[in-house]
Amino acid sequence: MLTPEQIKNAADRLYKAEKERQQIPALTLEYTDMTMDDSYKIQKAWVDRKIEEGASVKGYKIGLTSRAMQMAVNIDQPDYGVLLDDMFFADGAEINVSDFLDPRIEVELAFVLKDRLEGENVTIFDVLNATDYVIPSIELIAARCHRTDPETGYTRKVLDTIADNAANAGIIMGGRPMKPMDFDMRWAGCLLYLNGQIEETGLAAGVLGHPANGICWVCKRFAPHGVALEPGQVILAGSFTRPVPVKAGDTIHADYGPLGGISVKFV
Repeated sequence: MLTPEQIKNAADRLYKAEKERQQIPALTLEYTDMTMDDSYKIQKAWVDRKIEEGASVKGYKIGLTSRAMQMAVNIDQPDYGVLLDDMFFADGAEINVSDFLDPRIEVELAFVLKDRLEGENVTIFDVLNATDYVIPSIELIAARCHRTDPETGYTRKVLDTIADNAANAGIIMGGRPMKPMDFDMRWAGCLLYLNGQIEETGLAAGVLGHPANGICWVCKRFAPHGVALEPGQVILAGSFTRPVPVKAGDTIHADYGPLGGISVKFV
């Protein structure tokens, strides 16, 4: 377990990395005894600092929800990060790629809530009943710490990713909002185009069998701390494609078929 001083120091380093656009070494290189609880404490300290400076919480993202991603990082459960108001970009936006460290994009469904959700016993049906609508989304992820250390070759651990706000950096919503009972979202699919070429495809069932299961998981994770998901919040349920790197000049188009599409350009 890390000391409060170590947690604050780690959060400050991540904060500085983002502000100065300069990646730092993975925290687990220095804090070899770091635990998952430590990682979430670092994440919270970093997010709390942003809130103190005027940011507001607009929802949460859930990551590592596909079995393939869990196996890749040797973890058997998802993780979560916080969505802040300055992370939202409009469909069709031009996004300055230099504002982000090692940016990549993923496709997923976003749940916009109309009712409160809380507790250890939240079911998939509770999630569907509490959801106002589901809408296609693109998540922009970034890495404030090196994915692979340039000097040592050390590969960051899932604990580093959690501390790094689960790699969250931005969200773009677009396409056609749908009521959760009006379609079988397991079969919602996406063709992800990078500069006019299909780069990835996937089905939303890749997210824990059903995207709403990710919302159940985060409710259970928050329950011991008395934290609820609130009406109006946006919950990103998890990616069903691998992350795709982007650079200046790239155009991304996520084609969700009958649910519409989302496009952004990186400059």
